[in-house]
Amino acid sequence: MSQFNVATTRLLSLLPNCSSAAHIAQIQAHLITQNLHSITTVASAFISASKTLNLLHLAHLHILTQLPTPHVFTCNSLIRAFSHSHIPHIPLSIYTHMTRTSIAPNNYTFPILFKSLADFRDLRQGQCLHTHVVKLGQWSDIYVLNSALDLYASCGRMDLCRKVFDEMPVRDVVSWTGLIKGYRRLGKYDDALIAFEQMQYAGVAPNAVTMVNALAACASFGALEMGVWIHECIRREGWELDVKLGTALIDMYGTCGRIEEALVVFDGMEEKNTFTWNALIKGFALAKSGEEAVWWFGRMEQERFGADEVTLVQVLCACSHSGLVDVGRQIFCSLINGKYGFLPSVKHYACMIDLLARAGCLEEAVKCLREMSYQPTKAILGSLLAAGQTHGDLPLSEFAAAKLVELEPGNSAYYVLLSNLYAEMGRWNDVEKVRAMMKERDLKKELGCSSTEREFCNQVDQLVAQ
Repeated sequence: MSQFNVATTRLLSLLPNCSSAAHIAQIQAHLITQNLHSITTVASAFISASKTLNLLHLAHLHILTQLPTPHVFTCNSLIRAFSHSHIPHIPLSIYTHMTRTSIAPNNYTFPILFKSLADFRDLRQGQCLHTHVVKLGQWSDIYVLNSALDLYASCGRMDLCRKVFDEMPVRDVVSWTGLIKGYRRLGKYDDALIAFEQMQYAGVAPNAVTMVNALAACASFGALEMGVWIHECIRREGWELDVKLGTALIDMYGTCGRIEEALVVFDGMEEKNTFTWNALIKGFALAKSGEEAVWWFGRMEQERFGADEVTLVQVLCACSHSGLVDVGRQIFCSLINGKYGFLPSVKHYACMIDLLARAGCLEEAVKCLREMSYQPTKAILGSLLAAGQTHGDLPLSEFAAAKLVELEPGNSAYYVLLSNLYAEMGRWNDVEKVRAMMKERDLKKELGCSSTEREFCNQVDQLVAQ
């Protein structure tokens, strides 16, 4: 018995020091010859070593072929290890092996599986697993229910998420946070805030994750009063403004037009990251304070925080709103030349084209459009359309409107835009062609479409900023 313990202990100490697949294979052979491979602690150590070296397939093969009836703890460890990999079918295959070999899953098995399926948005398999859980009588466990709730929220099925939530015998902070987060992800910000209020009435104390999601919903919904109330709660409870919570507050204040309060929060944070700086710069961009946005961008670079794609979108957007053409050109040129470690995306081109178009640099805007390797988006074409109308360049407006028709052939508003432009240019034959095209495609001019151009141009800023 003492020899058995010594051998087991020695193997456990050797496994973490493995540096190659050959080392693991050698130990695996010794495990089998000494009949130690079925020990749960050894199997778990084998899984950990394989995970460290990205050789989980060896652990998977070992558990399924060398252990006739592995312990449920071992299976759970293997499922958890694979849930962090990019192979979504393996956790389910392990669970299938468990059912075939009569290894009873426990309340730790299902949360891991639901989490894995949520990461890959696998709704169909999630519903199948849901059925298994009910049949096995595990549906009353709060950890299982919370993980199922998160799966449905991740898949955008808030109807199923809400059904699980409403049927829960007990709800904790994780349950409420999952519901709020799910509504926010789906863009149902009012429902997210209603759920947050209901959480208060239920007497469940929120945590930092709850507050971050509630603040994000406040920012998107423009619920400044609720956001201020949340900030007061954070102060009252004496919570530390960590990176996530502080950034959420800055984004809420900046998005709701309270940039001064956003600056106070920013200055009070001990730790910041790129997302924190982006939230502040975004606030200045929305406030149309381009000079301040550019100044803070410069300070961000001085303090050696790496700018990402979002940073450049926000800065270029700020330049566009404030007419900082030369500054925008300089930043965009640096982006093209690889200063920031990535090339401009279609959003960066959209901001730059909007900047040039607003400033009346129409030829340069069209040149920028032709030089980009992306297909023009609705935002880009909207910028050119608005600029053409503002600066009296009807051919440019015609070009943009025609491209919008190609982009969304089922949108009658664009046909009306194009028809109105042709009428303004006196090109009545083209007006008739557009009307014939609408008739052929069974498109009708909606009531109020005469104001479509003005409404569309008013939305251009929002499109570019997205």
